[in-house]
Amino acid sequence: MLRLLVLALLLANGAYFAWSQGYMLPWGFGPAQQSEPQRMAQQLRPEALRVLRADEARRAEAAAAGTPRPPECLQAGTLEETQSTALSSLLEGWPTGSWMLETSAEPARWIVYMGKYASDELVARKKGELRQLGISFEPLSNTTLEPGLSLGGFTSQADANRHLENLAQRGVRTARVVQERGETKGLRLVLPAVDDALRPRLEELKPILGGKTLRPCRGM
Repeated sequence: MLRLLVLALLLANGAYFAWSQGYMLPWGFGPAQQSEPQRMAQQLRPEALRVLRADEARRAEAAAAGTPRPPECLQAGTLEETQSTALSSLLEGWPTGSWMLETSAEPARWIVYMGKYASDELVARKKGELRQLGISFEPLSNTTLEPGLSLGGFTSQADANRHLENLAQRGVRTARVVQERGETKGLRLVLPAVDDALRPRLEELKPILGGKTLRPCRGM
């Protein structure tokens, strides 16, 4: 009985070896082939890849979709008087009804502030300490407060004070609440229906808008 068991094991091992080496392929038995050229056919070609520019990507997206993108409402503001005047002159050449300037007001902004520091090196050191505490920070929009850091902006002083109290419990000791800017009144640019014909012309507005970006309209 033991001899039969040993013989069966030897036969099984021999069959597996023949199968794994492909000796049984003529009879339709054997592992899937992983040699050339099958692997070559599956390889990617990184040299054939090319990064598209933003305008090329938009055109490719539109071509793939096969239909024009639906119009969208965009807005930017609040704008200063000089910006509004320059935009009015530029937009006179746009189709009638494609743009408007509306009165707008931005509320005052309060921030939890750290600074002013004597050097940018001290700012970098404070950033490292804040990262260790897991506390986020953001750039300042009021250059008179530079060099310094904002740990959060709020539309009311009370909200800023509450945030300062929470930060104090997490180890922040040298921050304070300051008003980053007062209420700002001006005009807001509204483009109610930007379609594929107008989208390429948005680039004309960027030099006048400066750092203000066109965003989807809210409540419209």
